[in-house]
Amino acid sequence: MDKIDITPYRVTAPITLSQVATHEDFGLSDDDLKRGLKSIRRELAEFQDTLYAHGKYGVLVCLQGMDTAGKDSLVREVFKDLNARGVVVHSFKVPTPRELRHDYIWRHYIALPERGKFSVFNRTHYENVLVTKVHPQYILGENIPGIEELSDIDEAFWEKRYRQINDFERHIAENGTIIFKFFLNLSKEEQRQRLLRRLRLKRKNWKFSPSDLKEREMWDAYHSCYEMAINKTSKPYAPWFVIPADNKKAARVTVASIILQELKKYKDVEEPELDEEIKANLEAYRQQLEKESE
Repeated sequence: MDKIDITPYRVTAPITLSQVATHEDFGLSDDDLKRGLKSIRRELAEFQDTLYAHGKYGVLVCLQGMDTAGKDSLVREVFKDLNARGVVVHSFKVPTPRELRHDYIWRHYIALPERGKFSVFNRTHYENVLVTKVHPQYILGENIPGIEELSDIDEAFWEKRYRQINDFERHIAENGTIIFKFFLNLSKEEQRQRLLRRLRLKRKNWKFSPSDLKEREMWDAYHSCYEMAINKTSKPYAPWFVIPADNKKAARVTVASIILQELKKYKDVEEPELDEEIKANLEAYRQQLEKESE
């Protein structure tokens, strides 16, 4: 398949999510999309090897989206050819009691990628301006000074959180973390179909929870929060990409293409040069090993 133009997916100016596409197929069949993804994965795997040897950058991939947007399967399919030791996936659930004894970014900070590795956040620090904004009562459980009741959680509180997230991302970017943030833009009708599939297929039943329907009732509220968060925090050092997610195979190709094309811009990522003494004696080392078989 031809190289994808990733420019339309990057958020560089305020967006209105209701006006952004939720479907894309590039005019390709499912088989063509699978082959395209396979080719991109091979290149990503090669880059990962070099990234690890170079040892100066870590890569953080943040995935957000409504329930059933395809985050889990995207992680599985996009990163399956990379060295498993070089990719760590974190799925952030409800904060634990230990996590609540720290600030809300702490658990994400300690999960950042080591230099040379990838970390994938399946749901991210943005839950703290999404779920908590739709359900502000959760904020009270964070035991924050000055926040005693719901009326204390005003617009200034959320503006402060956007600033804190921008500061966090700027800090890690300036210290060698390459940041990708993807919002999987799913249509409400496609979500309905995927929830129905979970109910119809016995092997998918375990994925369904009645809470999925309760959260679905707040679709507009969530989209308003996503739109605000994306517009407030898409920065050159930590850009958001809005990905049409109704077609899972095309979404995977788009995300993989963006990661690969952006990483290739880092021309300084290359394998380190061998020590001159080692390089000068490579032939001697080879001969030594070959003699062992005689």
